[in-house]
Amino acid sequence: MSETVLLSYEKNIATITLNRPEQLNAMDHNLLTQLREKVKEVHESDAQIVVLTGAGKAFSAGGDIKTMLQSADQEGFTEIMNMIKQMMLTYYTLPKITISAVNGAAAGLGFSLALASDYIIASPNSKLAMNFIGIGLIPDGGGHFFLEQRLGPVRAKQVIWEGKMMTASEALEAGLVDAVTAEDFTDSIRQYTGKLQAAPLKALIETKSIYAEYYKPKLADFLDKETKGQSKMRMTRDHQEGIQAFLEKRKPNFKGN
Repeated sequence: MSETVLLSYEKNIATITLNRPEQLNAMDHNLLTQLREKVKEVHESDAQIVVLTGAGKAFSAGGDIKTMLQSADQEGFTEIMNMIKQMMLTYYTLPKITISAVNGAAAGLGFSLALASDYIIASPNSKLAMNFIGIGLIPDGGGHFFLEQRLGPVRAKQVIWEGKMMTASEALEAGLVDAVTAEDFTDSIRQYTGKLQAAPLKALIETKSIYAEYYKPKLADFLDKETKGQSKMRMTRDHQEGIQAFLEKRKPNFKGN
């Protein structure tokens, strides 16, 4: 099994790196399995700060279409969705300060994952999209929950329905990222972690834990509802058309059924 998620430590900082650069860190079964295990490992570590990023030119292009097609049966789909649920709940409630270092595209499930962090720092060339709608699906990975947290339900619905690819500056203006770096990206992330290291981290983490404990049941409920909704959407003709159009690199012709 190839190492599709890397984990390193430096002082009190853990860095998790999605490592399928040639596939823009699209999440297949292997990557999701390893990410779940790495997040569990970080949970048990002494790290107080976690940086989540992607190798190469992207943070993550989202779920791997091949994995989606291979898990067409209900059993495979349920396994993938349960894995995503476990991983997202563990990551969201980590007793650490988390930073998504978005160094390129963050789309679909990749964007949901980025939104799960306490801070989202984007490079100027980043592109971000909750673009499930393009293949006739709904967000998963807690995308509904995280968008509502940042935008409120009305604007969250609109972002989901539009499925627009946003530039880093557009995402910043919308409140979907917390900062866009203007300098060297790696150095900028070091500056952010340096500021955190100079803060009373135990107090920061205690505040995070209060919020996480309160909202964890709501996130779990959203994840369950997303699984049920996604299961229904996978049976629609619009989804089949969306997948076919994606594979044929053309605009889908949706019929609303």
